[in-house]
Amino acid sequence: MLSLRGRAVAERDADALLALSARGAEEADRDLLTRTAGLRFTAYGLRLTSFTEPPAGTDRFTVGAELAYRLTGVDDYPALLERQLELVREEGGWRVARETPTGAAAPWDLGTVRAVEGAHSLVLGLGEGAELTALAGLADRAVPAVEAVWGPSATRLLLELPLTEQQFARRMDVSADAYQGIAAVTLAVGGAPVHTPADRIVVNPDAYRQLSDLGRRVVVTHEATHVATRADTRSWTPLWLSEGVADYTGYLGSGRTARQVAPELVKDVRAGRAPAALPEDAAFTAGAEGIAQAYEQAWMACDLIARRYGQDRLVAFYRAVGAAGEGGLERAMKAQLGLGPVEFTKAWAGEVARLGG
Repeated sequence: MLSLRGRAVAERDADALLALSARGAEEADRDLLTRTAGLRFTAYGLRLTSFTEPPAGTDRFTVGAELAYRLTGVDDYPALLERQLELVREEGGWRVARETPTGAAAPWDLGTVRAVEGAHSLVLGLGEGAELTALAGLADRAVPAVEAVWGPSATRLLLELPLTEQQFARRMDVSADAYQGIAAVTLAVGGAPVHTPADRIVVNPDAYRQLSDLGRRVVVTHEATHVATRADTRSWTPLWLSEGVADYTGYLGSGRTARQVAPELVKDVRAGRAPAALPEDAAFTAGAEGIAQAYEQAWMACDLIARRYGQDRLVAFYRAVGAAGEGGLERAMKAQLGLGPVEFTKAWAGEVARLGG
């Protein structure tokens, strides 16, 4: 029954879907087809994951399932989401009374999805078409900018723009204030191998709409860099490096000076609070005190590498860290930059201190 339900959605077959609907669920299932009408699925399937044999005579119970879907032209691997389905026994047999997300929501769980296709991107959203089109334009500009640094990629950028911060929270399965002030995040598709390109940029609408035009461009290019570098990113890659290269790529060609890119860090230095060490991973946690300074410090570190050793060496260093294995940062740094973390941190701290000049 779950297999037939998934096939009916994938093939847009209303009759087949409604043949599996319990009485009273027909409207919700018609609405499911409406909310997904703007999407093209290469695959859409439901697989049973949890089931407890109900007592004899039971006419209603719930099961757990995994929804696996692939969007045409975007997904090389299925995105996985957890679902719960309520089943009811009727005269003609068992039927589906309700399907609900039990973790992160699918875009269409939030409302009717609009799709805007760009030259290098696909934008899914629930808001006005003009806003989605503008986001697609930024994404199309970001892709060649990222490829100029990190090399060509066959990956098509997929962005999602919920209508409200609450919808963003449901999509991410987090509390509404968990990513307050964070304009976008990059999600790896649930069913993809670990070291393949991340494939979903989810935009936090409230924070994103407060940004200037430049800020929006930087954010989209930053997240596109995470997509491009995921294959070279490992658990031991320090966040100052992964977030730093993303901001470095995002600000490249913007014409902004270091003081303009790092205003909070400038304030700290002038107040006598210049950092002596590169930021730890915890400093980048959403909501962490000083998170703005952590990003600015990370940008300064990667900008320093690019200016002193060249952009190609920054890229080579990033990839070397990923290939070096746990604890291999010092080895990669010495091989690519000719100095160790202590010497590099000292040089970086000197650059930071000059911000207050």
